[in-house]
Amino acid sequence: MTNRHWMPRAMRIAPDLPKSPSQRAVRKQFALLLNPFYPKDPHASYGKHVLTPTLALTSVAAATPEHWEVRYWDENLLQGAPPCDPLPEVVGISVHLTFAERAFELARWFRQQGCKVVLGGLHVISCPDECAPHADALAIGDGVQLWGQILRDVEVCRLQTVYRSEFSRPYRDDPAPRRDLLPRASFLTTTSLIATRGCHNRCDFCYLSTRGLHMPYLMRDVEQVVAEFLSDDQPYAVFTDNNLGSKPEYLRTLCHALRPLEKIWSAAVSIDVADDPTLVRDMALAGCTGVFVGFESLNNSNINDARKKSPPTTDYARRVRLFHENGIQVNGSFVLGFDHDEPNVFDRTMEWIESNRLECATFHIMTPYPATPLFRQMESEGRLLHRDWSLYDTAHVVFRPRRMSVEQLAAGYEQCYRRIFSHASIWRRRPSDWRSVAPYLAMSYLYKRSNWLWHLLIKHRLTALAWRPLVEITRRRHLAFRQRLLGDQAPPGRAPAVVSAGV
Repeated sequence: MTNRHWMPRAMRIAPDLPKSPSQRAVRKQFALLLNPFYPKDPHASYGKHVLTPTLALTSVAAATPEHWEVRYWDENLLQGAPPCDPLPEVVGISVHLTFAERAFELARWFRQQGCKVVLGGLHVISCPDECAPHADALAIGDGVQLWGQILRDVEVCRLQTVYRSEFSRPYRDDPAPRRDLLPRASFLTTTSLIATRGCHNRCDFCYLSTRGLHMPYLMRDVEQVVAEFLSDDQPYAVFTDNNLGSKPEYLRTLCHALRPLEKIWSAAVSIDVADDPTLVRDMALAGCTGVFVGFESLNNSNINDARKKSPPTTDYARRVRLFHENGIQVNGSFVLGFDHDEPNVFDRTMEWIESNRLECATFHIMTPYPATPLFRQMESEGRLLHRDWSLYDTAHVVFRPRRMSVEQLAAGYEQCYRRIFSHASIWRRRPSDWRSVAPYLAMSYLYKRSNWLWHLLIKHRLTALAWRPLVEITRRRHLAFRQRLLGDQAPPGRAPAVVSAGV
């Protein structure tokens, strides 16, 4: 891995905004949608930030009235500050707690130019009083429902200060995201799909447990999902659902519809999707090459404390083998710093990852998001260290752990990332089938050990150009693997993907 102390300035610091006021007039019926800059974690791969675009703003863009012009800008694509020629009449900014200050800075600048600023997103739901002074209007809830009304009110000079909506409208009624607004060259794939919204779990540490966020589990029609996949003309899609497997029979139906496309995809699922081996097989035959699985912890007491519905941790290994036997890579997500975690949790977790040959792993320091049950617990116990939201990014310790020191937790997090990216660990986790070793090594080194390269690819908009050939190789290998799987001739442990599993 690249030296953990080295990090390009552009990955750490937001681009400068113009210091002098613009003399340009605001263009009527023109809206700009912004995804603010956030500092990247030097321990993780920069590649995950351009794997696929967020759906939030492109979905909002789809709700824009036809007579309005709309543009999308993501500061994390390293193309500089948002465009201001012409000045938009309305600026919509997505706000997350880790980049709230940058969102507020952008809001101040555009309001000084005479633009109307609308703030939306999870931080607006959890901390509306903090966000209100920085906006002309807050969109609290489902922005897709609210956006059209907000723009109509702007037209008649009746903009309200707060707009609210629930996430209860049938999901099939939402328009397809405006992918035509995206810079296609900047992403590994622009086909980010979402088939379901919500999750059957309500873990205390998850943002879905935020007070004021009521997101029932909703599903889109399978035909809509397939049509979106086809319309974007990409060989690889990433499902950004919180948990694509919450309703197993829906996932099975979706897999049957995706199978004829002969494309590949990855998704986040909970480990209980492996309750039914035939469902995992259906996923593989439909083109699933990788899953992002929130194992969270190998300690059952931690799982129970978080109120996560999950099989016993002693059964995790068998379920990982089931994915591997069906040619599906596993990217395991682990949270460090639970109340039952002791200083040996870091070595124990890494040893389990290596012994079970997980292709990827993602680590998170336990982080109490505002308005979640975990936050309220930490606050009542006096364990919060501060409320600097920019550090609530799962890469910094923001609370006092129960069974180790703050310093031990921070050092253990770094230790896990150093080890997972080490040559020795990469080799230990290689697939058991020798024919899959080369693609696995390509993924490990190009995706996870090449931050210096990712910085250049992102800056010069070469991500798609560099990765498209590897994606096509993966697709063809997986098509061949499916044929062998149909004949039950696929060797156990074969994981033919070159692209990363999940995110």
